[in-house]
Amino acid sequence: MINADIPGLDHIAIAVNSIQEGLNFYQNALGLNLIVIEDVSDQGVKVAKLELNNTHIELLEPLDPNNSIGRFLAKHGPGLHHICLSVGNVKQWLFELDAKNVCLINKDPVTGSQNKQVAFIHPKSTNGVLLELSQL
Repeated sequence: MINADIPGLDHIAIAVNSIQEGLNFYQNALGLNLIVIEDVSDQGVKVAKLELNNTHIELLEPLDPNNSIGRFLAKHGPGLHHICLSVGNVKQWLFELDAKNVCLINKDPVTGSQNKQVAFIHPKSTNGVLLELSQL
């Protein structure tokens, strides 16, 4: 694992009660271009992805109030949920992080937005930040 395998920030994810309310600010007030709105059923969220130069902002609306995003909103309200790094090989990163005793939420990649392979690292290992890895 080398730094060259992290080309940059993939996105910043913001939990919202409503994609439409979120878009009112990010798309209408800030003028960010909407790339896609999609349901990611496996993750239990509706995702709106907005373009921001070399990265993205993702708005996450829970499809079920009892899933992780729904529980996050109930506990914290709308706001920053996680940051996501682009990596060359998610599976290899998980293997190496697990060998270093990093607390992983996913031991194997799962399918995320736009059918990308993703995995999450528990905030216990990242100084309180939920960190997602997304395969290029």
